[in-house]
Amino acid sequence: MAGRSNVGKSSLINALCRSKIARTSAAPGKTRLVNFYRVSLEGGPGGPGRWALHLVDLPGYGYARGGQNSAAELAAVSEAYFADDAASDLTRGSGVLMLVDARHPGLVADLEAARWFDKLGIKRHIVATKIDKLSKNERAKNLKALETSLAMPALPVSAASGEGMDELWRTIARLVRNAE
Repeated sequence: MAGRSNVGKSSLINALCRSKIARTSAAPGKTRLVNFYRVSLEGGPGGPGRWALHLVDLPGYGYARGGQNSAAELAAVSEAYFADDAASDLTRGSGVLMLVDARHPGLVADLEAARWFDKLGIKRHIVATKIDKLSKNERAKNLKALETSLAMPALPVSAASGEGMDELWRTIARLVRNAE
């Protein structure tokens, strides 16, 4: 999972797992490392039985505590992750969940990240977080703006209300099948 600082990556991981496994904070820029969460589930994409996957929480882009040098260091952490052969094979096969805040479509940092993933040949899957904080009219307008600016539709989700989580799990299952 990749996204701007404070977009809700850790909260979304916790909502997906129905457990507080990822550390969250109201202050942006807290995730400083690549965090791996191994998740075991019953009845996965291949049918009955147990299956496992890794949810990977990358440092946020667009903000870092400590100024420009910290931002450059965090960018280097993400770049190193995608340059790693094992991660590269996985993300090229299945892609990355690119989280964007549904309240702020068309942010320069999100557009730059989308171009960066495209340049690396990594398929993006857009997930619009914090959808519960928008009215029905704002949702429609912002989701359309996201689709226009990022050249693909966004899946609206809310870690707080659980909205869109089932569809997000179906998307993750498709990604896992594609990576196998």
